[in-house]
Amino acid sequence: MPRESAELRKLIEPAVTALGFELVGVELIRARGSVLRIYIDHADGIGVNDCKAVSHQVSGLLDVEDPIRGEYTLEVSSPGLDRPLYQAQDFERFAGHEISLRLFAPVEGQRKFKGILAGMKDDQVVVQMDDKELAVTLDEIDQARLVPDYNSHRTEGA
Repeated sequence: MPRESAELRKLIEPAVTALGFELVGVELIRARGSVLRIYIDHADGIGVNDCKAVSHQVSGLLDVEDPIRGEYTLEVSSPGLDRPLYQAQDFERFAGHEISLRLFAPVEGQRKFKGILAGMKDDQVVVQMDDKELAVTLDEIDQARLVPDYNSHRTEGA
């Protein structure tokens, strides 16, 4: 996770958890029309009113703290079936699920991988792909997401 997003997570997480939600992740996408995207979850699922409540709470906090320069759009949503994975505990929690992984730098000439998440081992994310295993640190991962299983109604553990 980029340092700026990690700092925003530290700022935002207490406000989200105080409302009874899990903060899944924070993404700050810097571009023309920057976007601060916050993913939240709850055991009972996430509805529009939940996103609205978190947006209202976080907007007030961001107005006071002013951690982001320039204009940006705040988006609050559920993680969805293709849930992003950010922290070591995410990779442990969803062990056994299929994931897609994009790395910052290629490994053996490849940046994108898909396989079964084996969890964490020695501070590395381990993914089993057919006949080989990939082990990378969290810092090497640009993006990791669950691959949706459209044959089940709900992703286990989500």
